[in-house]
Amino acid sequence: MRKLIRVSILLFVVTGVWGQTKKPIVASDLMKIATANQIQISPDGNKVVMVVTRKAVKNDNEYYYTRHLYLLDLAASTEPTQLTFGDKNDGQPQWSPDGKQIAFVRADGEKSQVWILPLSGGEAHAITKSDYGASSPRWSPDGKKILYSSNIPFYGIEGKTSWTYERPGRVQGDEPNFKLMKADEKKKTITTPDGTLDEVRAWLAKNASESNPRVLNRQNMQGELNLQPDEEFSHLFVKAVGADDKAIQLTNGFQDFDAAEWSMDGKNIICYSRLYKIHPDRERDSDLWIIDTETKTAKEFLTWPGYNISNPAYSPDGTQILFSAQAIQNRHATQNQLAVVPSAGGKPQVITATLDRDVNGAVWSADSKTIYFASQTEGDIPIFSVPAKGGTISKIFGNDNGVNDFDVRGDKVVFGLTETKNPWEVHLLNLKDKSTRQLTKLNEGWMKDKQVISPKKYWLDRPDGSRVQYWVMEPVGKKDGIKYPTILNIHGGPAAMWGPGIFSMWHEYQLENSWGYGLVYCNPRGSGGYGDKFKKGNFKDWGTSPAGDILGSLDDAISKNSWIDKDQLFVEGGSYAGYMVAWLISHDNRFKAANAQRGVYDLTTFMGEGNAWSLVPNDFGGYPWQKETKALLDANSPYSYVDKINTPLLIIHGDQDLRTGVVQSEMLFKSMKILNKPVEYIRYPKEGHELTRSGNPGRMMDHMLRVIEFFERYAKHPEPVPAGSK
Repeated sequence: MRKLIRVSILLFVVTGVWGQTKKPIVASDLMKIATANQIQISPDGNKVVMVVTRKAVKNDNEYYYTRHLYLLDLAASTEPTQLTFGDKNDGQPQWSPDGKQIAFVRADGEKSQVWILPLSGGEAHAITKSDYGASSPRWSPDGKKILYSSNIPFYGIEGKTSWTYERPGRVQGDEPNFKLMKADEKKKTITTPDGTLDEVRAWLAKNASESNPRVLNRQNMQGELNLQPDEEFSHLFVKAVGADDKAIQLTNGFQDFDAAEWSMDGKNIICYSRLYKIHPDRERDSDLWIIDTETKTAKEFLTWPGYNISNPAYSPDGTQILFSAQAIQNRHATQNQLAVVPSAGGKPQVITATLDRDVNGAVWSADSKTIYFASQTEGDIPIFSVPAKGGTISKIFGNDNGVNDFDVRGDKVVFGLTETKNPWEVHLLNLKDKSTRQLTKLNEGWMKDKQVISPKKYWLDRPDGSRVQYWVMEPVGKKDGIKYPTILNIHGGPAAMWGPGIFSMWHEYQLENSWGYGLVYCNPRGSGGYGDKFKKGNFKDWGTSPAGDILGSLDDAISKNSWIDKDQLFVEGGSYAGYMVAWLISHDNRFKAANAQRGVYDLTTFMGEGNAWSLVPNDFGGYPWQKETKALLDANSPYSYVDKINTPLLIIHGDQDLRTGVVQSEMLFKSMKILNKPVEYIRYPKEGHELTRSGNPGRMMDHMLRVIEFFERYAKHPEPVPAGSK
C-alpha cells in the first residue's frame, strides 16, 4: 500500500495537482550532485582553477568518485573547462607566479605525487617521485622551485627521538630495520625462532616489518580506517622545476613541519611545528617555526604561552604573518581565532575575538591591509573581513547559505556556495559594488525540474536563559488540515552546527521530505556557531541538558506547526547524534522508531576504542579510573539505560570506523537482543566514520534508504488526494 501512495505522491507533484510542476528529490539524485572546492584565482585575477568532485558508477554497482581540475574564465560567461580526465583524484592546485602552469597533487595508487600542468599545451607530468608520497605544493616566488611535504614513517628517520623511547625494556635501534634494508643486507641478517636472543629478536622484527603481527606502542594507535602502529612525521622538500635534480630535503628528524609557506623574497619558509619533549601523541600544541632555505636550518619563530598556534601565512608585502590561535585554557570546545604578528618578530595580536565564533580559513588582501575569512554562525557560513591591524569585523556576504571555500584576488572573491535552492555552485563577488554573479551550472541543469523544500527558522528560549535555534521543513505535497509523520534529525560533533548553509545534509533532508516526512533539526548547547559559552554548554553534560534543548525544539515546532503529527515522531542521528538518539529513546518513549548510526553508547569503552577518545577527558574533565569521573561517564552513557529502551531501533555502523569504534554498536545491539527489544543492526564493509558524508556513493544511498524503509514499517501516512480532485 505504501508503495502505491509513494507513486501517487510523485504523480501528483509532476502533474501539478498540488500546484507544483517539479519532481521531488529521489535517492539516486545523490549521484548527480557535483561540488567544486580548492578554489584558486590566477595571479592576474582573470582565471580560476578548482577541483570538481563527481560520483560515478560502472558495471551497475561499482560506485566511486572522480576529482578533476577545471578552469574558469572570469571575463567570459562560459562553463568551466575540464583540465584533467579519467578515473583520477586530482587536487591541491596552485598557480605558478606567471600564471602559465598549475601544480597539483595526483593520487594514483598508494602514493600521491606533485604534477605540473602547462596551460600553453602539453601533457601534465609528475615532478616528484617521493617514496612516501608528496602533497601541499607551493611555488617559490620566482617560479623556479616547488616546496612540498612528505610524511616519513618512524622507521625511515635516522637518529634518536628527543623523548623517551616508549617500548618497555627495549632501546631504540636495538633490532634490524628490515623496512629500509636492501636485499643483500636481509640475506646476511640471521633470523630464526630457534637462535640466540638477538636472532629471535631479528626474526620477530622481520615479522613485524610485514605487519604480521602489528606491534603497537603508541597511544594514538587508531587511524580512521586502520590501526597505525608507526608514527609519521611531515617533512619539507624543495624540487627544482624543469630539472632532473633530486629534491632537497629541508627538514629532518622526529618532528613535524606543517602548513609551510614561502616568504615573499623566497629566503625563508614559515610553518608550524613543535620540538617534541614528550611523545607526539601526547603533545597537543604547536608553535610557529621558520626555515632558512639556504642553510636548511629550522628554528622557533613564535611560541605564545596560553595558545596553540598554527597555519601561518605571510602578508603580500612581507611585513606580517597571519596565523590561527586557540586558547589552551579549558580545552573543551576551544574556538579557533585569527592572529597576526610582525614578520620581523614582536607581540602577536588576536584580531577576531570580538566575533566570538570559530574562524575557518583566511586570505590576505593584495594590499596587506585586510583579511577575509569564513565562519560558521547561526546556521550559515558567511564571509567576513577584518583589518589586519585589528578593528571592526564586517560581514561581506552570506545569509541563509554557506560559503564552502573561497579565494580573493584584488576586488574579486570567488566562492563555492550551498543554498537551499541549489546544493553547490561557484559564484563571483565584486568587493567594490558587492554584486554577485553565478559562474557555474554544476547542479543547475538537473535541479531545474526538482522541487526543494525550504526550512523555516525558529528560536527557542530555554528555562536557563539559553537560546536554541531550530528549523522546520514541510513534507512534499503538504496539504492544510492534514497531519504528517515527522523526523527529528540530530547533528553530531557535538560541536558541529547545522542550518541552511551546511552542504552535508542537503540531500538527506530533501529526500526525507520527498518521502512524506516533515523534518525538525536544531543546534543544542555544545554546538558551534553561537559563541564560546554556548559551545562549552555541554561540559560534563552530554545527555540531559542538550536533550532538553532538542526535545524542547521539537515540542515548540509541534506547537507552531499544526501539520506535525505528535503521535508519528521518528528520530535519527550519527556520531554524537547516534549517542543522543540512544539517550533520548532510553529516557523518552514518544518516538515510533529510531536510527542511531556511527554512535558512542558507553563512554568508558569509547575511551579505549575510538580515535576520538580525547573527548572523554576534554568534555568530562577526567578519566574512567577516577572515581568521580567514572560515575559521571556512567551517568552520561546511554548504555547504562539500555533496559529502558522500548523504541524500535535501527543501529548502523561501518566495519572500519575507528573514530567511534564498532564495539559500541555491538554492545548496544547485543544487549537489546538479550533484553528482547526490537532492534536491527546494519554493518557496512570498507566504511569508516565518514560513511554518510564521503563514503562510497552506493552505500550512502543504501544507508539513507534503509533508514527510511525502517521508519516506513511504523509510519502512518495520510492517503494522497484522489487524482483530479482539488
